[in-house]
Amino acid sequence: MHRGVNQYQQVGSYSSAAYADPYRLVQLLMDGLLDRVAQARGAMERGEVAAKGELISKSISILDGLRSGLDHETGGRIAGNLEELYSYMQRRLVEANMQNEVEYLDEVASLMREIKSAWDAIPPELRTREAAQAAAAQGQ
Repeated sequence: MHRGVNQYQQVGSYSSAAYADPYRLVQLLMDGLLDRVAQARGAMERGEVAAKGELISKSISILDGLRSGLDHETGGRIAGNLEELYSYMQRRLVEANMQNEVEYLDEVASLMREIKSAWDAIPPELRTREAAQAAAAQGQ
């Protein structure tokens, strides 16, 4: 039954991603990271080494996806800061895996919740690339 629930969740995630705009895709990646880190934490607490490693690896891959989506031309300093933060979070995930430290996972989750909170607060009228570029141009 657990396997069926996982497959259902995957289908839901894939269909959400297939119809999502870029803003929503970033939200889905952030949600996915938070889910994987929480699952890795549970696996770590239960002593499930293989599951922990797999979930941390998936979390690192999600951060790669977020990093590759950064627009340094439009995002400027903010994109650069996010690049550094995502890189830091990846290092902490590797350390969490190697040292079996739940606190490192909690730190990554906390950082992502902060980033996601700011992302979720972006007004709808600024959620497209064109709108963000226009707003950036007005601010110069």
